[in-house]
Amino acid sequence: MLLVVNGRVVTRDERMPYLEDGAVAIEGEKILAVGPRAELEATYPEAERLDAHGGVIMPGLINCHTHIYSGLARGLSIKGCNPTNFLENLEQQWWAIDRKLTLDGTRASAYATILESLKCGVTTIFDHHASYAEIPGSLFAIKDVAQELGIRANLCYEVSDRDGQQKCDEAIAENAEFARWAAQQDSGMISAMFGGHATFTLSDETMDKMAEANNGLTGFHIHVSEGMNDVYDSIENHYGVRPVERLLNHGLLGERTMLGHCIHVTPGELDIIKQTGTWIVNNPESNMGNAVGCAPVLEFFRRGIPVCMGTDAYTHDMLESLKVFLIIQRHNAGLPNVGWAEDMAMLFQNNAKQASRYFKRDLGVLREGAAADIAIFDYDVFTPLSEENIDGHILFGFEGHDCRTTIVDGKVLYKDREFVAFDAEKIRAYILEQAKRLWGDLNGRTY
Repeated sequence: MLLVVNGRVVTRDERMPYLEDGAVAIEGEKILAVGPRAELEATYPEAERLDAHGGVIMPGLINCHTHIYSGLARGLSIKGCNPTNFLENLEQQWWAIDRKLTLDGTRASAYATILESLKCGVTTIFDHHASYAEIPGSLFAIKDVAQELGIRANLCYEVSDRDGQQKCDEAIAENAEFARWAAQQDSGMISAMFGGHATFTLSDETMDKMAEANNGLTGFHIHVSEGMNDVYDSIENHYGVRPVERLLNHGLLGERTMLGHCIHVTPGELDIIKQTGTWIVNNPESNMGNAVGCAPVLEFFRRGIPVCMGTDAYTHDMLESLKVFLIIQRHNAGLPNVGWAEDMAMLFQNNAKQASRYFKRDLGVLREGAAADIAIFDYDVFTPLSEENIDGHILFGFEGHDCRTTIVDGKVLYKDREFVAFDAEKIRAYILEQAKRLWGDLNGRTY
C-alpha cells in the first residue's frame, strides 16, 4: 500500500473537489481512499509514504491526440524543406519522416514521446501513428514500449492512399490486427482505435475497406478539415460532398469515433457530428503552428458536441495547451471573457470521459475505486488558493515541467524528477542513436 501525503489534493470529484492537507491511499492499481492527511495516516499506519513536498496532488493528465512518429524530429532540419502551406508542410516534413521510419525508429520515437509525457504528468495518450517505411508490427512495437515504460496508451495506424495500394492495405491490416489483439487482452492499459489520415488521402474504396476490416471492433480516429485542402478535395473530387458527409456515407462516424481538428466545418457538418454522437479533439498549438486556423470550439460546445484536448505532438505538455487554447479562442472571438469553461471541460472532463471509455477504468479523477493515475506538481502558493479558484491557479501558474512525480496504474514511474522504474539513460542513448540514423537517411549525411 502507498500513501501519497504532504500536499494539496485536487480530486476532480464534485463530492470532495479539494483538500488543503490531503492524502491519497493506493492499493495495487486502484485508489483505496482520498481524504484528510491525518485521517488517512491514522487509518493506514503501515502504508509506505510518498512525500508530495507541499505540492499539488491531482489526477494524471490525458492527451487525446498525439503523433509518436514525430518523436525524433526535435531540432531536425530537412534539406529543401520550406513549406508555404499546410499540404507542403506534410509533404516536405512529416511524410518525409514517416517514409524513413523503420520499426527501430518507431520504437525510439515511442520512447521519446512517452518519456516526455511522463515528465509532464501525462499518464494516458491517444496516439495516431504513421511509419510508411515499415508498417507491419509497428503498433505492436509501440505497445511494447508503452508497457515497458508503464503509460496507458490507445494506439491506431494512419491509413492513407498516399504511398500506394500495398502500403494502404498494410496499414488497414495493422489496425485490424492490433484492434483484435487489444480487445482480446482487455488489459486496461493498452487499447485501440482504427486510424485514418484524412479524407483527402482516403478514397471511397479505402474507407469501405476500413469499415469492413474494423467490423465494429472499435471507433475511428481521423483528421478532418484540418486544412482547406481537405475541403477542396472533397468538393472537387467527390461530387461536392464535404469531408464529414463522406465519413458518414462510409459508416465511419459514431459515438466511438474521434475527429481531429475540424477547423473548416460547416453548420451542416456539425449537425451530422452531433446527431451521430461523434467526438472531436482540438489541438490549439498545432493549429496555430501549421497556420491552418482556429477551430470553432465554442460553437462545438454550444451545440453539445463532446470535445477533447490533444497536442498533435506539437508539445507533450497538456497544461501548455490549456493556456494556448484560451488565448487563441479569445483572440479569434475578439472577446476577453470566453473559453474558460470550455478549456477546463476539455482537459479535465471530456478527456477523462473518453479515456475511461476506452480503458474501462475510472480515469481523470481521484476517488475510491478510480485508477491510481496521479501527477504531483510543485507549486509555490503566494496568493490565496482554494476550491473556488484552483482552475485559475492551474491555468496561470502550472506548467508541465513543474511535475515532480508521476504514478500510473499504482506504479511510481517518475519520482522527485527522476525516472525510477526503468533505465532512462540507456533509453535516451538508444533514442539518440536512432535519431542520428533517421536524420542521416533524410539528409544523406552523418550526424
